[in-house]
Amino acid sequence: MGNDLGAIARALVAPGKGILAADESEGTIKKRFDSISVESTEDNRRQYREMLFTTPGVGEFISGVILFDETIRQSAADGRTFVQVLSDAGVIPGIKVDKGSKPLSAFPGEEVTEGLDGLRARLAEYVELGAKFAKWRAVINIDVAGGVPTDDGIKANAHALARYAALCQEAGLVPIVEPEVMMEGDHDIAACFDVTSRTLHAVYGELFDARVDLPGSLLKPNMVLSGKKAADQAGPDEVARETIRCFLDHVPAAVPGIVFLSGGQTDEQATANLNAMNALRIDLPWQLSFSYGRALQAPALKAWGGADEGLGEGQKAFYHRAKLNGAARYGQYTPEMESAA
Repeated sequence: MGNDLGAIARALVAPGKGILAADESEGTIKKRFDSISVESTEDNRRQYREMLFTTPGVGEFISGVILFDETIRQSAADGRTFVQVLSDAGVIPGIKVDKGSKPLSAFPGEEVTEGLDGLRARLAEYVELGAKFAKWRAVINIDVAGGVPTDDGIKANAHALARYAALCQEAGLVPIVEPEVMMEGDHDIAACFDVTSRTLHAVYGELFDARVDLPGSLLKPNMVLSGKKAADQAGPDEVARETIRCFLDHVPAAVPGIVFLSGGQTDEQATANLNAMNALRIDLPWQLSFSYGRALQAPALKAWGGADEGLGEGQKAFYHRAKLNGAARYGQYTPEMESAA
């Protein structure tokens, strides 16, 4: 089991490539469609995702795609399932399996992710549908004045992530472990560093206790950033240094790769920060890659606009964004590339 999962995990962080997160819930994708005045119907969602998945050359920069429950059951206009479409393009299909975060009882301001009940059976079904990896997101909020997060709040999420990861590997799926320290708020980068450190320490303690095979797993974390409302915003060089310093302290060398989430950063910020990390040319034990949702899709969504005649422009915009992040994998991205054809 370990060898097969390890091969898939390594393929997901292959040089120059990263993961597209196309696992938006119906509520989230409705907000995205609202921004372009398009109704969020099942067929519109299917058409939009088919546009992304059938982009010519998508496999050059995208190693895998995280699907939503609805999407993994859908098919392209030519009759192929989306799983087959991706596989034909050399892209590995994955699936989001958590049920979303809810308030953590007795811990104001903290959340815990639901979805463990019945997970074993759901994972077996997703394997039958063709998924090769899975994702579970935990939400860690920061409120320095309010004492959030607490150690117990972090532990609750770390334990759930570990149980999920163990069940994935039992089912033959690579688990992507996603503890997201949120960038909402006015905290500085030092506070993010502290909370990210505490979170990663707890997560890998729980993964070890749950006997999760680390070479057959991936980490999808936040970058160490200033809060969105912080007066002093750390630039790419500081983000890169602090993120790598934090991860070297807490992420075992056995993990094949770290696929960063964009977490509310702009398209350009997410690419520039990833690029700055790889441009440091430090000999790291893991690959530094990306698993972006909105930061990969926003230009494509706008270019498409919900119209058939916009499909080609949408694919062009998606390919361009993926190419820029592929360059960031090598530390070769420059802002001038944003306007290149």
